[in-house]
Amino acid sequence: MRTVTYTPAETLETALQAFAEAGTEGRYLAGGTTLYDLMKLGVERPAHLIDLSRITGLDTIETDGDELRFGAMAPMSDVAAIQVVQTDYPLLRESLLKAASQQLRNMATVGGNLLQRTRCPYFRAGNGVYPCNRRLPGSGCAAIGGLDRSQAVLGTSEACTAVAPGDWPVALVALDARIEIAGPEGQRSMPVADLYRLPGDTPEREFEIGPGDIITAVVVPKTAVARASTYHKVRDRESFAFALASAAVAIETDGAVVQDVRIALGGVATVPWRAKAAEEAIRGKEVTRERALAAGRAAFEGARPGHHNSFKLELGAHVIADALMIAADRSRT
Repeated sequence: MRTVTYTPAETLETALQAFAEAGTEGRYLAGGTTLYDLMKLGVERPAHLIDLSRITGLDTIETDGDELRFGAMAPMSDVAAIQVVQTDYPLLRESLLKAASQQLRNMATVGGNLLQRTRCPYFRAGNGVYPCNRRLPGSGCAAIGGLDRSQAVLGTSEACTAVAPGDWPVALVALDARIEIAGPEGQRSMPVADLYRLPGDTPEREFEIGPGDIITAVVVPKTAVARASTYHKVRDRESFAFALASAAVAIETDGAVVQDVRIALGGVATVPWRAKAAEEAIRGKEVTRERALAAGRAAFEGARPGHHNSFKLELGAHVIADALMIAADRSRT
């Protein structure tokens, strides 16, 4: 039996202090929907849990001013239900509602969701029965040369091909959102896109925040481009599954011509993936099915499929094309 101690923090300061005292075996507890799973699987083995749920203000949602500000402890379901999110930021709402089940969305937080770890079956295999560089550095990667249907085709390395699992981070990357952080070195902010590390030679280091840092808020700039937007997700079953390929697309048009466009991808890359080549392929043009599909295919130039996931290149291109057609249709209403 492994003993785990528990600290219900009342303030950010007490949480940071508790983590400093716990050392490397401390973990912050937000909604707990991922952490408890990883503890059961033996991936995470904390000695101390520091509960953030009692800290006043961490779940505050603000929609006035020039930006949307979601406290990191706000439940995903609460953010999806905000009126301005429903009307002016459909890709945010859809990315939340297409993630997990209603029960999980009621518990999971918008800050914790950003730190969700991969669903790679080799990473999550019980008691580490398969080699995984992300779980045990230097042990190898069973997915490379193995069953890799769900693995990434973009941003991979010789050490890891695990897909970034989240939907919400993909939508935030498309809108150039940022996070606010409190940590041992004080407070700071960073773009959501910079939170995620490509695997390279150190796939065990997934995030660009330190072990004592706490994400305190998610901030989305208000922008007209988000009004004609969508989060389009293809998965093995519609009710509850991670993406085989997804696209967050937002466009602003002048007449029928695209003036501004944002495209980010999920389910196909090791990090939430901004598809700049696809954006350039459609910017300044009228969205037709042919052009949308060409933009989708541009996103996968340089992709590196494995043995069983080359279908993601064409599937992903069509997901982008479908999302562009949906966003273009919404731009006309």
